[in-house]
Amino acid sequence: KRLYKLFLIITFFILPVIGQPAKSKRPKEPGENKIKPVNKKVKPKTPKTKERESVDSSLKSQSILTQVTDKGNFQKVAAILSLAAGQSVELRCKGSNVTWNYPSYLDTFKDSRLSIKQLDRYSQLILANSTAADTGEYSCWPQLCTGNKCRKDETKTGSTYIFFTDKEELFVPTPSYFEIVYLNPDKPAVIPCRITTPSAKVTLHREFPAEEIETDGTDIIYDAKKGFVFQHPTSDNKGIVYCKAESQGAPQISIKYHLLYVEVPKGPPSTTIAVSSSRAGGSDRVHVACTVLGEPDVDVNFSWQYPGQESGRPVIVQNFWRLINRGIGHTTRISKSVLLVEDFEGTDVGNYVCIAQNLQGETTVATKVELK
Repeated sequence: KRLYKLFLIITFFILPVIGQPAKSKRPKEPGENKIKPVNKKVKPKTPKTKERESVDSSLKSQSILTQVTDKGNFQKVAAILSLAAGQSVELRCKGSNVTWNYPSYLDTFKDSRLSIKQLDRYSQLILANSTAADTGEYSCWPQLCTGNKCRKDETKTGSTYIFFTDKEELFVPTPSYFEIVYLNPDKPAVIPCRITTPSAKVTLHREFPAEEIETDGTDIIYDAKKGFVFQHPTSDNKGIVYCKAESQGAPQISIKYHLLYVEVPKGPPSTTIAVSSSRAGGSDRVHVACTVLGEPDVDVNFSWQYPGQESGRPVIVQNFWRLINRGIGHTTRISKSVLLVEDFEGTDVGNYVCIAQNLQGETTVATKVELK
């Protein structure tokens, strides 16, 4: 019996363990012990696009400008506001040193309806009893100052264009009844018949021959904030024109605009000098003329050097200008300075120098006067 029990123990317990081959350890795959989620929904991340960034930056630039409503609440100012004429407007701009921009005529006439105050954290602009003439852009920006030098903070500019609607004044009033618009082939020309009511329908008309000028949206476009824009002016556009506006009532006519075509090379003044006589006797009257031919809307400044200047010799200097038509519709400006010497004498003998200056530079010309 003992032998039989021993046989059973060896057969069922010892032999299976000895005969089983040893398990070899395999290397673990990377991440094998990590728990992998099954069927888990992951919300995809939306990449920031340039468009979104530009919108955000636009909102950031507008956020410094707020409007105070009638109830004393504050709201961010939209890019365009439409308010009834007669209302008062209060705008606030964040910053401790703020500069404002608004329709220039309010400064020209020192309008008492406009009030600007700088407080600790913001600047306040109040326009009382608004009129159609107040239509325009209102903007502000903080100044960055180092010592006595200040510059505009371009990253924090707030701006809004306000239409002050008035059914009696569809066009923004102007101080004159007639304006000259220069048509230069190098740049767009603007007929500035701006409106006070954004919904008004505006058309452009030629006085002679009487006709409506087609606005094609390419060469001629209409911008309610500017007026009619000629993108590529030509001599065919010259003449007298006016604008017509309609909005729930009888049409209204703007002032007239005289379109003059200009084609003068840009640069320092094109200057000539001429003297009444290169040889003068005692007691003669001598005049020296300095003439510049240039663009109609470019001012020219003249200065003189002459023989009796240091000794205080009295002379008379007259400056004037006029527009001329050079043919084929080309309009230019003649600017002239005339120096007059009365009772010519020995101290007046010598060189007469004229210096003409514009925004592009200066030109010096000279002539000589001697005794007979």
